[in-house]
Amino acid sequence: MSVQSQAFTGNCSDCPVRHRAVCAHCEIDELDELESIKYYRTFEAGQTIIWSGDKMAFVGSVIAGIASLTQTMEDGRTQMVGLLLPSDFVGRPGRDGSAYDVTATTDVVMCCFRKKPFEQLMARTPHIAHRLLQMTLDELDAAREWMLVLGRKTAREKIASLLSIIARRDASLSPNGPSGAMVFDLPLTREAMADYLGLTLETVSRQMSALKRDGVILLEGKRHVTVPDMGRLMEEAGDDSDGGLMA
Repeated sequence: MSVQSQAFTGNCSDCPVRHRAVCAHCEIDELDELESIKYYRTFEAGQTIIWSGDKMAFVGSVIAGIASLTQTMEDGRTQMVGLLLPSDFVGRPGRDGSAYDVTATTDVVMCCFRKKPFEQLMARTPHIAHRLLQMTLDELDAAREWMLVLGRKTAREKIASLLSIIARRDASLSPNGPSGAMVFDLPLTREAMADYLGLTLETVSRQMSALKRDGVILLEGKRHVTVPDMGRLMEEAGDDSDGGLMA
């Protein structure tokens, strides 16, 4: 079963993203301070978490589920510009509002911190400030990677790239890392994949079927994916890296 789908009781000790979230390097006393300003919120699929331009009263980490970042142009057209996966941080300390609409793509659970107390805690807690810097740099790297995916890759490479990103992130949520074939539930519908990748629905369906036919992935239904050989999926994505996990 995917780590993302495991039950979460609300205790930091059994949090599935504890080792990757903004609190990953915190000491016990720092966790106690975070505990005093945190609360949990759940959002149903399709529900808006934050509207662009709205003043944010909280920041936080995605515990389970996936959300999309969307930007609306002056003429009303919208473009999905990013995904928030488990352990990703939502909000920007020091900024009042959000630059993007944040919408729950699946049911989402968030660990939220009241914004002002979090900013004060971050100012005097190097572990939190340093981890947030690391996560911001990882987000920048991911954005640059996505520019390559959207700008230069073929439709097949785009699909393989998205699958590899989700597979690596899902595996990274396990403290022991991946073991054998990677198995995960695809959190996006074909329509959402098409929107995010700038493809048609027909192209996404055709390329998913082709990857299945060629043995690159195994599909059970439309969402349950098995990657028998991560190296081969990375090759299909046009990536010459060793397929290591995202930081």
